[in-house]
Amino acid sequence: MKIEKPPYTITPDILFRIEEIGETIGRATDISQDLRLRRINRILTIRGSLAIEGNILSEEQVSTILDGKPVIAPLRDIQEARNAIKAYDQYQQWNPASEADLLSAHEVLMVGLLDAPGLYRRTGIGVMGEGQVHHIGPSPRQVPQLMGNLLAWLGRTDEHPLIASSVFHYEFEFIHPFEDGNGRLGRLWQTLILTRWKPMFAHIPVESLVHARQGDYYAAIKQSSAEGESTPFIAFMLEIILDALQAPTASDQVGDQVGDQVARLLVVLRTGPKTATELMAALGLSHRPTFRKNYMRPALAAGFVEMTHPESPTAKNQKYRLTARGKQIR
Repeated sequence: MKIEKPPYTITPDILFRIEEIGETIGRATDISQDLRLRRINRILTIRGSLAIEGNILSEEQVSTILDGKPVIAPLRDIQEARNAIKAYDQYQQWNPASEADLLSAHEVLMVGLLDAPGLYRRTGIGVMGEGQVHHIGPSPRQVPQLMGNLLAWLGRTDEHPLIASSVFHYEFEFIHPFEDGNGRLGRLWQTLILTRWKPMFAHIPVESLVHARQGDYYAAIKQSSAEGESTPFIAFMLEIILDALQAPTASDQVGDQVGDQVARLLVVLRTGPKTATELMAALGLSHRPTFRKNYMRPALAAGFVEMTHPESPTAKNQKYRLTARGKQIR
């Protein structure tokens, strides 16, 4: 079978991001032996990926389920969390280029949620995001061939793993091979590819940062589909990965200390939930990108702050509030 390379362009911005990520990895602290931080990041990862799909469980509830204890919540949300915990516990055993492993992973993620988990869809499907149809998936008859080609490319490409994982993630979402669970499996599979490259990614909450920028995530997918190549999505995911690599330093200071900018944000939120505009005014900031990069993203990624409407990140009435972890910071 002739393997077709997915369409994408390596831009100077993408090369610059790869260099930045490489430098950050070189300076990163090895957290593989820090069981507490590994647990925090695993909870952030699972909660973030599921929240993108509308799961309403809080970090505390995910933590409780992780401990095998009961929680009061919608049964489907609980089942999704249990499945995700199991998948993230065993995902490093899977081969990223193996179709059998991909199908097994889908079965683990979706058992008890679909009639036929682990099988490609047999009907047409539309890709939804924030209440809108962003993309109509290819015909179900094309799915096996498209996935076969994509997995074969992944298995043979000599592209940098940062690029290959992002290309796979986008193409997987474009094909949308399953009836449900495509988003969470696509994100898990990118983490798997990255972990095969650098084991530290097993403990980096990339999915949590995607959730924090859910609107931008859908916009990058939509832009890539409009342009006919995954270049915009690659650039977006590299930015997310860079942010995620820098986020654990904030999480590692739970109960000890946090960065000055995040600490200021937490102080303002002690008086109650606030909009982004209200927070910027209280902090004396006028440059929104600076606010997002230095204050909000680290606080969200570290699990100190959460949205009041996580199911709709760009909602006009969106506010931010302290999590139970955030309330512990003094």
